[in-house]
Amino acid sequence: MSRWQVPASVRRGWGDDDDGCSILHVDMDAFFASVELLRRPELRGLPVVVGGDGRSVVLAATYEARAFGVHSAMPMAAARRLCPHAVVIPPQRAAYSAASRQVMAVLAEVTPILEQVSVDEAYLDVSGARRRLGRPAEIGAQIRARIRSELGLACSVGVATSKAVAKLASGMAKPDGLLVVPRAATVEMLHALPVEALSGVGEATRDRLARWGIVSVADVAATDLALLQRILGSAGGRHLHDLAWGRDPRPVVPSRPEHSVGAETTFEADSTDLGWVERRVLELADRTARQLRERSTLARTVSLKVRTADWQTLTRSRTLTAPTDVAQEIFGAARALLAGVDLSGRAVRLVGVRAEGLVPAGNRQPTLEEAAGGADRAAAERAMDQVRRRFGDDALTPGTSIGERDASSTTGPRVADLS
Repeated sequence: MSRWQVPASVRRGWGDDDDGCSILHVDMDAFFASVELLRRPELRGLPVVVGGDGRSVVLAATYEARAFGVHSAMPMAAARRLCPHAVVIPPQRAAYSAASRQVMAVLAEVTPILEQVSVDEAYLDVSGARRRLGRPAEIGAQIRARIRSELGLACSVGVATSKAVAKLASGMAKPDGLLVVPRAATVEMLHALPVEALSGVGEATRDRLARWGIVSVADVAATDLALLQRILGSAGGRHLHDLAWGRDPRPVVPSRPEHSVGAETTFEADSTDLGWVERRVLELADRTARQLRERSTLARTVSLKVRTADWQTLTRSRTLTAPTDVAQEIFGAARALLAGVDLSGRAVRLVGVRAEGLVPAGNRQPTLEEAAGGADRAAAERAMDQVRRRFGDDALTPGTSIGERDASSTTGPRVADLS
C-alpha cells in the first residue's frame, strides 16, 4: 500500500466553486478504531490500535496513535515499537460490518448512484440529488452531519469532478473535514502533489519513475507520453498521464453483488502441525459462514488457500451438493481440501477459507444432512450470531480452539488473528 504525505506547501483550500463537481468520495476516519471508541468511550484521547499480533498488520489507529507514526497496513510489530503504550484491541468484525451497513444506508438515502468500494468508503454521484438536497458541497456537509449525529462517527468528504480527484480531496480533508476541488483548480492541485499520490503508484512504480527524475505529479504531466509508456507500459503510462492532467472518465457504478466472501490468517510462526492448522481452518470456516449469514447469502463452492514457508501459494476448491451458510459444512469441505494438499514436508505460513458462487439465502434447499436432523446445527449457528452481536466476536469460539485460546489469554484487550 502506498503511503504519502501531503506536502506542507500544498494549499488546504481551493475555493468553494462546486459547479460540475458532482462526484463525492466519503471516507470514514479511522473507522475500526472509531467504532471501538463507541464501544469503549473510556479510551477516548488515548492511542488505540486495532489489529492482531505477530505478523499481522494494523487495521486502524486513532489519531493519537498516528501522532507516533502508526498507520493502517503497518506491521503490528513496527506499530508496537513506535507506540509501546498504545492500547491494542483485537478486531471485532461483526461490529464493523454492522456500522458499515448503517453508514451505507445513510448514503443510499442521498442517491442510488452509490458505489461502495470498501467497508469504510464510497463514491456518490449527486448530480441527480441537487434539486432536492442542494449543491454538492452542501450535500457533503449534510452527509458528515448525519453520520456524526446518528452514528457517532466522523468522516471526511472530497468533492470534485472525478473519482480520482474526489478521493485525493477526502484524504487531504482528514480528519473530519470536507474539501472541494473546483474544476478550474484541479490541475493546479494535482501538480502540487508527489507522484505517489496518484492511484496505482506504489513503492515499486514510484522508485522506477524516480530513476527517470519523475518525482511529482507535475513531472508526470510534463513527461512525454511515449517515455512514460516506455517506463510503465502502454496502458500504464497513458493512465498515469491522464490522471496527472485530471482526466478520469470513470463513472460511479452502483455496487455489484459480491461473488465471494472469506477470511485468512498469517501465523505468528510457521507450522508443520497439520492438526493445529486444521483448527485454524475451523475458525476461518466459522468466520466465513458468519459473513454469509450477515449478507443473507449461501455459497455453492468452498475454496482453500495455503501458503507455505517458502511463499508457495496453493489453492483448492470443491463444489458443494447444495448451497450453504453453515460453518460445519464449509469446514467439512475445507478440511477435505487441506487433507488433499501435498505440502512435501513444508511448514505452513498462511491459510485461508473462501466461500464462492454466492446465491440469495431464499434459494436455500434442505440438504440430506439437514433432513436427517442437521437443521439443528444451522439454527444453533444463528443463535451464536445473536450472542456475538451482543457480547462481541470472542463471546463464542469453535470448540476445538477453546483450550488454545484460554492458554494464550492475557490481561487487557486480547489479540485475535487478523484476516
